[in-house]
Amino acid sequence: MSASYEPQSPSREATEHYTVGIDFGTLSGRAVVVRVRDGQEMGSAVHEYRHRVIDERLPGHDVPLPPDWALQHPEDWRDVLREAVPAALAQAGVPVAQVIGIATDFTACTVLPTLPDGTPLALTPEYAGQPHAWPKLWKHHSAQGQADRINALAHERKEPWINRYGGKISAEWQYAKALQVLEEDPDTYGACARWIEAADWIVWQLTGEESRNACTAGYKGIHQDGSYPSEEYLGALHPDFADFARTRLEHPLAALGSRVGSLTAQAAAWTGLPTGIAVAAGNVDAHVTAPAAQAVESGQLLAIMGTSTCHVLNGDRLAGVPGICGVVDGGIIDGAYGYEAGQSAVGDIFAWWLRQGVPADYLAEAEDNEEDLHSLLTRKCAGQPVGAHGLVALDWMNGNRSVLVDHHLSGVLVGLTLDTRPEDVYRALLEATAFGTRVIVEAFESSGVPVTEFVVAGGLKKNALLMQIYADVLQRPVSLAESEQGPALGAAIHAAVAAGGHPDVRAAAAAMGRMRRHAYLPDPDRAGAYDQLFAAYRDLHDLFGTGSEPLLHRLRRQRNEARTAAASGLL
Repeated sequence: MSASYEPQSPSREATEHYTVGIDFGTLSGRAVVVRVRDGQEMGSAVHEYRHRVIDERLPGHDVPLPPDWALQHPEDWRDVLREAVPAALAQAGVPVAQVIGIATDFTACTVLPTLPDGTPLALTPEYAGQPHAWPKLWKHHSAQGQADRINALAHERKEPWINRYGGKISAEWQYAKALQVLEEDPDTYGACARWIEAADWIVWQLTGEESRNACTAGYKGIHQDGSYPSEEYLGALHPDFADFARTRLEHPLAALGSRVGSLTAQAAAWTGLPTGIAVAAGNVDAHVTAPAAQAVESGQLLAIMGTSTCHVLNGDRLAGVPGICGVVDGGIIDGAYGYEAGQSAVGDIFAWWLRQGVPADYLAEAEDNEEDLHSLLTRKCAGQPVGAHGLVALDWMNGNRSVLVDHHLSGVLVGLTLDTRPEDVYRALLEATAFGTRVIVEAFESSGVPVTEFVVAGGLKKNALLMQIYADVLQRPVSLAESEQGPALGAAIHAAVAAGGHPDVRAAAAAMGRMRRHAYLPDPDRAGAYDQLFAAYRDLHDLFGTGSEPLLHRLRRQRNEARTAAASGLL
């Protein structure tokens, strides 16, 4: 069958066409089958990764991992193709021959070293026992030292690209992680022929050909104005790093929504889809969600809220915004400057408190009422007046992605008394994430990048208390993406464009995306009270987050030294 077709009016009797979008998350992958005409989601399925996040020992090897490591298993990703896609197709019940395209999105920066043919080093007998051969998940934060040196040298040399990233390159991104491999395991680095985002690697599995997308290259690969950092700069970081971009990254970049290949026979056998259908360029989970939420116009700030939060925003001009994750021309949608910021932990923080801070009598109450712990703590704290718990927290349990860009920072909770209850802490943590978002919004607006609408996608939009807190803290309405599978739907929208079902991403977003505008409105009284709490948050933010050597850095260093010494004693 042809991978393209002429769109037809819904009023005419015509064969429907469908696309498949696949979202590769931190703990699972999900596939959705979507009708091209109107974005109707016909079927979906989730596959939980068997290895989840690898942060203690390598699978099948007695190799302990150091602190702040987070790896993944490439076979878990291929299992999503084998399991979730056929299950979604079965649930959808649509004729498979009418599926015209497939697209994917991924967490970023999740990156891996491969052989020239794309075989992950982690899956080779020679390197399976080497931790640096495994894919580094976005939350792998042990390359902070390399990131600090990358940033210091960039400012020393006045590299023009550093300002496109708010003045700091993150430890989460490609260069810090690759430099860590070179310095800590030069043999594995030498065996690495291609250093590739998982977003592009999974497309390689679908098409049989390497491709690189403009989104991950721009935000995570320091590709600006048509080039990567110079070999002179990279060589000054380490002599053997000089050719890193040229030999391990360089490849023509594909625009978002473009067709980069066709589904191979092998991938068709995995997925149950027709051989030869269109495969779209890879993408990042946050950025691909914008069309699903109909948040593609300048000024619409989309927060994709889950285990972490990524904030993406289109603007009509280029501006320097301190501490952002990057600004890329066409990084979200063609014809606009795409800005990115983020918080390294949000839902993960709430889940941490449920694991650590809920006593036995609360557990029994939840069981008796047949409610989950989130519902229990929400019910207990929802009616509190703002500030009644007497607490303020910093949302840095997994470091700070914006605007400090420092993954050696850690969480802070102040105001505890013997009267503090579990629900008080829970609400303070909800509020802390809203305060962190307000810092980001204010950074954009103070830099001349207006935020005209705040839109939320992701699993946390179902928490009504959290959404109301965000409306009150931000003092602006909160709109909601309607789809429960925002990234996967966004990927399916890009697949529709790649297959010729819509002329461009904007048109596809208008037809296939959904958004409920102003679902939550700020309350003036609560907003005023939150101004006072936010002032306290900013005081803590500056006290613990800045300075030549923040206290939190000293605590992190002491922790890592103690853990490393203890682990060495066990070997």
